[in-house]
Amino acid sequence: MREDGLERLSNLDIPKNSAIYIHLHYLFADLRKFTHAFSKGRLLDIGCGNKPYESFFDGLVNEYIGCDVVQSSLNKVDVICEATNLKFPDEFFDTVFSTQVIEHVGAPQKMISEAFRVIKPGGFMILSAPFCWELHEEPYDFYRYSKYGLKAIFEQAGFEVLLIQPNGGKWAAIFQMNLNMIYSSFKKKSLFRKILKGIFINLHFTAFINKLALWMDRKYYDELLTLNYVIVARKK
Repeated sequence: MREDGLERLSNLDIPKNSAIYIHLHYLFADLRKFTHAFSKGRLLDIGCGNKPYESFFDGLVNEYIGCDVVQSSLNKVDVICEATNLKFPDEFFDTVFSTQVIEHVGAPQKMISEAFRVIKPGGFMILSAPFCWELHEEPYDFYRYSKYGLKAIFEQAGFEVLLIQPNGGKWAAIFQMNLNMIYSSFKKKSLFRKILKGIFINLHFTAFINKLALWMDRKYYDELLTLNYVIVARKK
């Protein structure tokens, strides 16, 4: 059973010395671009947590409803329900939004089919999913998604896929995953790890790596490997 009140992302501030700056830099940029292009009317945020993306929809939607399987740490969830059993009537929403949630759903095809059910004809779904990331929120971490897998799941539900955008290229992914592995080692107590942690955090070596990663990703962009994908689909 998942715990109520779990700590979740709650704002869009990204310190340049953050260990997940690369990941969030690309994710936030692409989500902002596509939510501004495709959001309208009444919106459902599936797996909303603390609603960190709520500001993206200011002036774009007339109602924002968030659902999640448990209540969030800031009590932002409006409706408690599973993504595979949404407590809403058919064709109730103009837009459905979900970010970094589908990998935690045991029956992803059912989740997308439920989203299709509650969207009005002509409405949109905007979703992000990881392609390259380590285990997290265990044991509720089930899948990783290629762009072809996402396309298949959405089309099987009846959606028309409009676009699938990789969040950065291989250099962003390689640098980010290396940072993740380095930071995971800080959890173990030893003098060497304490010194290494001080270099990365207190001497802002992480910020330098983040800057280098973004520069290399722009200069030598290759989407063979990416951290996440954002997909936008329409219900005809």
